[in-house]
Amino acid sequence: MSANPPDLRPDRANARLERDLSTVRPKGQPTIGMVSLGCPKALVDSERILTRLRAEGYAISPDYDGADAVIVNTCGFLDSAKAESLEAIGEALTENGRVIVTGCLGAEPDYITGAHPSVLAVTGPHQYEQVLDAVHDAVPPDPDPFVDLLPAAGVSLTPRHYSYLKISEGCNHKCRFCIIPDMRGRLASRPAHAVIREAEKLVENGVKELLVISQDTSAYGLDLKHKTERGHRAHITDLARDLGSLGAWVRLHYVYPYPHVRDLIPLMADGLVLPYLDIPFQHAHPDTLKRMARPAAAARTLDEIAAWREICSGITLRSTFIVGYPGETEAEFQTLLDWMDEAQLDRVGCFQYENVEGARSNTLPNHVAPEVKQDRWERFMQKAQAISEAKLEAKVGQTLEVIVDQVEDDAATCRTMADGPEIDGQLFVDEGHADLTPGDIVTVAVDEAGEYDLWGRLV
Repeated sequence: MSANPPDLRPDRANARLERDLSTVRPKGQPTIGMVSLGCPKALVDSERILTRLRAEGYAISPDYDGADAVIVNTCGFLDSAKAESLEAIGEALTENGRVIVTGCLGAEPDYITGAHPSVLAVTGPHQYEQVLDAVHDAVPPDPDPFVDLLPAAGVSLTPRHYSYLKISEGCNHKCRFCIIPDMRGRLASRPAHAVIREAEKLVENGVKELLVISQDTSAYGLDLKHKTERGHRAHITDLARDLGSLGAWVRLHYVYPYPHVRDLIPLMADGLVLPYLDIPFQHAHPDTLKRMARPAAAARTLDEIAAWREICSGITLRSTFIVGYPGETEAEFQTLLDWMDEAQLDRVGCFQYENVEGARSNTLPNHVAPEVKQDRWERFMQKAQAISEAKLEAKVGQTLEVIVDQVEDDAATCRTMADGPEIDGQLFVDEGHADLTPGDIVTVAVDEAGEYDLWGRLV
């Protein structure tokens, strides 16, 4: 968990945010700044808060100096993320002095106020009304109906051509290393018709790629008993099919490998949904998975992967893993490396285990020494990098459809269907790109491959 990239962080003055939000600011209009940390789900929360504030007549400042108060949306998943959140709060207090804290770390108000007693208020994750109340207390609204017009698509902190689409909150899993259910509660799915309505508005306003996110995307609608309402059924397969009919790229993140996930693969083969699955496998050894309180069926997972690839040969599989989990032996780690050789995942991330306050894994015996965790992380990433490099080299000579993210003088930065923004690789076009604009979907012939990125030319 890390801060959103610099060009997506509204605590820094940047041209896009200033152009979008600050072109008209009447004298005396109350103004709020925002620091958004953590994962895409937190970014969506920040967008919702800013959208509500805009509707109430607040201007949004792209820097500290221009804000009457600053909201810091925190991450609290790992101790390192907590430290980063406290640092961001401290910076906002130094630069502005009037700070409201929300987000996952807000579930521990005493932890925040113990370090920063001068914050104005602390609220927990997705507590939108409480955040607004705190803003009202700190900076009373002063709406002007002739000036304060809410954009049709609300406030977006991502580039205009892609958007995160959060379909649920919370999680029903009880993984020993995770405190998300304690912070964000149990699974709470949005009605399918509300998700589709939001997606339609996004596409109408120029969004070319919808990034479907939640804590557990596969479980979507389970708490609603997969209810059908206003013509849309609250089930991930039906939702993916409905989203795929809107004409935008649809990318699925945080998909647990439940048996019904296989029903999504034909939608990918048919082109309704991008052939891309982001699945948090976490480990491969059954004993490690049991200590994590995760499903311990790595062998059957390999069978599922083979079945997915048989249905959709071009599917991209991304995942994240934890090395150095308490009790992990060298043999268990070697099983993970061997599993990687068999699974041949396309995109892989890896974290070294660290204790999180409140997590049950903290009390497990046989914690792994830091130097051993570092060694295993390096060996794992070396394996993952070799697999990535070989898979990308196989794409040289292929013709791929890509979406343009950024155009500069020397090159256009693009992504293939196999690449999610900010987490996967990129494809660079360094000739004939001057007429491209972000959001264009174009065809490229791949000429060169690296460890994680591709280079190509327009066709």
